[in-house]
Amino acid sequence: MAGNVGTPGATVAGRVMAILDAFDDQHPRLPLSELARRAGLPLPTAHRLAGELVRHGALARARGDYAIGRRLWEIGLLAPVPSTLREAASPFLNDIHAATRATVHLAVRDGEQVLYLERLAGRASVPVVSTVGSTLPLHATGVGKVLLAHAPADIRRRVLAALTRVTPYTVTQPGRLRAQLAQIRLTGYATTVEEMSLGACSVAVPVRREDQVVAAIGVVVPTLRRDRARLTAALQVAAQGIARHLGA
Repeated sequence: MAGNVGTPGATVAGRVMAILDAFDDQHPRLPLSELARRAGLPLPTAHRLAGELVRHGALARARGDYAIGRRLWEIGLLAPVPSTLREAASPFLNDIHAATRATVHLAVRDGEQVLYLERLAGRASVPVVSTVGSTLPLHATGVGKVLLAHAPADIRRRVLAALTRVTPYTVTQPGRLRAQLAQIRLTGYATTVEEMSLGACSVAVPVRREDQVVAAIGVVVPTLRRDRARLTAALQVAAQGIARHLGA
């Protein structure tokens, strides 16, 4: 997990990384004093470096606080794996969106979080908190549960040891979530019911490259009572198509 960097590097690059590492999903915006504390830097140093990062677009000012800037996300898109995934997934995500008019997601695991690489907006009446480039808890989202189910055992242990409640319906009992993850590996899909946002349900499936799960795709809808099987089938067909493109 990011933040609380005890001994930042002596180099300028080390201090810059300490500032960027101060942000995480629990601290998306930080006042200067807290930014300096979490980065382990003197206040004047943090102020000077944060100002430089703002000028270059790596940080942004948000109501007096600092936040991660758009430029970092744009640079991140140049990384080979996310870029290839987005290109391979794009036509299939558009097909699902056109057929369902639901919010469609493409996501990967980023440490102990789920990182959203793509989002096609669906019905405005369904509350969706994700944005492209944002991270959310693995255990509270459909795509996140898929990725957690297929994550290394040490990642699963750490996530299961620190389950946070986002809504009254978020699964925070380790034993119950562990059983869900086993079921996801068995059935090939994950669902959530108002676990990340009230009024929003999701279903998601893994995207594989050879024998590895490299991403997850999912949809967010008001209810899964009638359409779960149809949505799951559509996602699985899309995931197979994405996998073929990645293999090619």
